[in-house]
Formats: sequence, C-alpha cells, structure tokens
Amino acid sequence: MDTTPAIAGFDSFGLSPAILKAIQDQGYETPTPIQAACITELLAGNDVLGQAQTGTGKTAAFALPLLSNLSLGARDPQILILAPTRELALQVAEACQSYAKHLGGFNVLPIYGGQSISVQLRQLNRGAHVIVGTPGRVIDHMRRGTLKLGGLKSLVLDEADEMLKMGFIDDIEWIFEQAPADRQVALFSATMPDAIRKVAKKYLRNPVEIKIKSKSETVTAIDQVHYVVSRTHKMDAMTRILEVEEFDGMIVFVRTKLATVEVADKLEAHGFAAEALNGDMNQAMRERTIDRLKQGKLDIVVATDVAARGLDVQRISHVVNFDIPNDPESYVHRIGRTGRAGRKGKALLFVQPREQRLLKTIEKTIRQPIPVKELPTAGDLSEHRIDTFVNTLRETMAEQDLDYYYGLVSRMTQEHEMSTQDIAAALTYLGQKDRPFIVKEVAPERPKRGESRGQKERGTYQSDTKPRERSASKSRGPKRNDVPMETYQLQVGSKHGVSPREVVGALANEAGLDGAHIGRIEISEETTLVDLPEGMPGDLLKHLQRVYVCNQPLRLKKHQAAAGAGAPHRGKPKPQSFKASDEKKKRTKKPKQKKTKPAAE
Repeated sequence: MDTTPAIAGFDSFGLSPAILKAIQDQGYETPTPIQAACITELLAGNDVLGQAQTGTGKTAAFALPLLSNLSLGARDPQILILAPTRELALQVAEACQSYAKHLGGFNVLPIYGGQSISVQLRQLNRGAHVIVGTPGRVIDHMRRGTLKLGGLKSLVLDEADEMLKMGFIDDIEWIFEQAPADRQVALFSATMPDAIRKVAKKYLRNPVEIKIKSKSETVTAIDQVHYVVSRTHKMDAMTRILEVEEFDGMIVFVRTKLATVEVADKLEAHGFAAEALNGDMNQAMRERTIDRLKQGKLDIVVATDVAARGLDVQRISHVVNFDIPNDPESYVHRIGRTGRAGRKGKALLFVQPREQRLLKTIEKTIRQPIPVKELPTAGDLSEHRIDTFVNTLRETMAEQDLDYYYGLVSRMTQEHEMSTQDIAAALTYLGQKDRPFIVKEVAPERPKRGESRGQKERGTYQSDTKPRERSASKSRGPKRNDVPMETYQLQVGSKHGVSPREVVGALANEAGLDGAHIGRIEISEETTLVDLPEGMPGDLLKHLQRVYVCNQPLRLKKHQAAAGAGAPHRGKPKPQSFKASDEKKKRTKKPKQKKTKPAAE
C-alpha cells in the first residue's frame, strides 16, 4: 500500500509503557510516515515489506514495536537484525538500547567483523535479547554453534538493497533457511530490485507492503547546490568554500580509499580538523573517528560510500560530494547524512565539465534541479575576512574589560609619537598577516596542448593560508648551487611501481618545493633516496611521512649514509646537471622554464 497516513501520537499504537517512556525521554512527539505505517502492523505480528529512503526513521519503525513484544525472561535471542555495515549495526544497536532503557535486564549485542571474536563469544554466552549484526559474522557464529536461532521471534533486514550490492544475498537466504518457520519478518529497502522482490516473495508471509514516497521528501529539507570545477582545482574550490561557509560538522565523499587520505591530509594542512574514514581502517580507529566527530573534536570526515553507510551524527550540517557518484541512488544516500529527521542540512556537489550527464541523471532521480553556484571570488574572500574581523572586534569590545589597553594605547601615542590610526593599522596587520584581507586572484592558465577546454579553470585565488604555502610549479630546472642539500630516505621503491615523476610530484605538491630544489633521486627495490634542502621544518617533515605515493606512505626520514652519485632517471636531470660547473647549461635552459606558470592549489 502507498502510505501517507493521518499521523497520531506514539501513545495511540499500543506500545508497551516502558517503550513509551523511553520515547518521551528522547522528546519524540509525532511519528514519521514510515513509523506510523509500520508500528501497528508489526505489533499485530504481520510481516512487513517497507520501502523508504535513509533518514526517514526506519530504525524506530521496526525497533519500537518489536521491543514492545519482548519476553525479558527468555535468554536466547528473540530479535535478529541484519545490517550491511558495521557502522549501521552499531547505530541500530545503540538505538535499541536507548529505546529499551526502561526494560529491566534488557541486553542487545552488535556482532560484526573487525571486532575480537572472543569478546563476542563471551557476550553471546551471557545471553542477549536482540542481536544486530552483519551477515558474514552472524553466519560465522551460527556455524560455530555460538548463535542459535531456535527462540527467534523476529528477523529484520535493514537496507536490503545495500546488502544485495555488497554480495550478501546468498548469506541472507542461508540465514532465512536456518531461522524458525514461524518467525516474523520486516524487510526494509530504499529500492526494490528484482532480487529483493524474489527474497520477499520466498521468505515473507503475506507481507503488508508499505511504500513511502520519500525521494523528494528526503531532499526537500536539504539545500542543494553544485559547482562546476575541473579535477585539478577541486581542492582550491574546497578551501574557498570552507572559508566562507558556516558549518558545524561535515562529511566529504570521495570515490576511493586512497582519496580519503589524500583529501583529509590536504584539508588538515590548510588548518581544518579533518580525518579519513575508509574500509582499510580497523574498527577501533573507525569508532574513534566517529566519536571525535560526534564530540566536536573533529569537524570534517572524508569518507567513501561504504564507510559512511549508517553514519548518523546530529551535528553534520553539510555534505560535500567532492567526487560525483556514478549511481544516483548513492547521491540520495550521501546527502541523507544531513537533513535527517526533519533537521536542515546543505549538500554541495562538485561537477566536472564532462560530468554534466551524471548531474542530469541525479536531477531526474530526485525530481528537482540542483542549481549551479559560482565559487567564491578573491573579493568574496576578502569581504568575508573583513566581516569576520569586524565581528570579532565588536565581540571583544562588548565582552572584555579593555580599560588597561585604552591606557596603554594612550601612553604609546604620547611617548612614542604614534597615532591611534597607526597603532590600529599595525595591530590589524599583525592579527591578519596569516590570512591577509587582500586575496590575490590569479588569471587562469591557457589549456596546454592536448588539454580539453573543460580542464581549464576560470581563475583561482592565490592560497595564503599559513599552515603550508604550496607551489604547483613543475619546473625541472637544475638545483641551485647556493642551497645546501641533505639526503632523505623514502619507504617506497621500484617494487611499488614508483618512478622519479611520482616522487617529484609528491614533494612539489605536498612540500611546496620547486622542482629545482629537489636533487638526486635514487630508486632501489624497497626504498628511494632523494636530496632535499637542509633545514626543512619539522612539521613539514612530519606531514611528508604520511603522504602516499603509489598507495604507499613515504615515511620520510633522514638517511644516515652520505649521498652518492645516482644513476640518471627518466624525467629527472642527470646527476652532472646539478654540478656548479654547469652554469652555462643552466643559462641555456632557463628560457624553457617560462613555459610553466605557477598555479595555486
């Protein structure tokens, strides 16, 4: 049935008094459409096939009625909830715990891969009324005999279409076959592909079908815009937007695990509290990152679609699609991380010129246009910095006792022949020298030969944030004779597929080094030696240790042995081109360097 019922309060459904008290404690007043449609059916013992987008309140829709029917005296699991990811399993388990906090002796247990199985075995041995788990680990315990479903009353599949995409469909069918024949089933999915329909037809008994038309509902609470940005200028666009956009918590979506690390490191280098979230992290690290985001110790998480599945953090005000998703459904899931349960949110989408077709497909899916917005200009950034500075001054004058400082300024004007304007101008400069009010706009480069028109950026502002100034110059000129060099060792080599080009690119982009100040590069199977200027700052060296080349961290450190003559490499000057005796060669090569124009990152 296509359901948009007249919604009454939670007290009209017949939920248990303990569950109703927990709902009141959390401030819930009116159920969402999916909750209003499901609670009565599940309380009556009917199977339910529910279709609704993420963020519509599905967890409460099945948890509230099923928890109301629990027999707390029984020790074996009565409810099994299957979720596609560890994050969603933990989120659902936490929700169940909060809904059942007034049920004496209640136990819920999340089980998933990545957590110590011995810990799970001890907890299973103590007993749990509700098990929330990923299919793989649930099957593991069932085959070990440590999870028995003989007393199971209800089986829930949450985000079934995601489990289908992740290849869990056979596991789900196996679990159904081991469960008691008279169990109640609730299956929820954002979409209903044929494979999910087939499972529902085979394992659900006369299900009540509930479909909430929420594709547009999910996104109406979210302010959506897109920016046309070439691939090479995405980070520049990101830093501009972050400077002028007021946000609380943010998720930045990228396509690959490697990109999560690269983008997070670059944001951190620009002074933002950012961390990566991807499938290569162990569970403890993932939970720590999410907790830091919840507690406000972290403002930005850079994640892949799978890693962010089930992530529900109230302070997420913005979602940035740094890489446009290939699947329109993924876009809906991504932006569903904000604007949840009626809260307002904002979704930003970066679209390369060649990705217009993907944009049109997404707009067709959500049945509304995503308006284009111009990136902030240098003038916009200047005005924003001035406004921020003026507001800070006003707050300081309103909240602080400045009598001593008025006297100090008066004394300076009398004793040192300074005007108050001179003092104010100098202090303003000192306060803003790391973020000057005058932001320089750099003219866009002409496309190089073979570069498409879409790759040409309309213009970029000159980055002036303090943490690290960067030069995108790819000059391959010889080393300056007046720059002392020392040798560093990188933990990447030929077996990782590294070449001088990748080494120079990483050091130029991440350390802001001109190619002329990167000396001899000597690549062996396991490691690489490279000559760099002496006296490089400690924070820069620490940052370079975490930079990735060919999917390997550099782990840069000083090399103990003296630098020796290395063999020439393609793409790098020969060793003799670094000798002082070759000044004549340097002068003849100098005009060629004019072809390369620096561009701010």
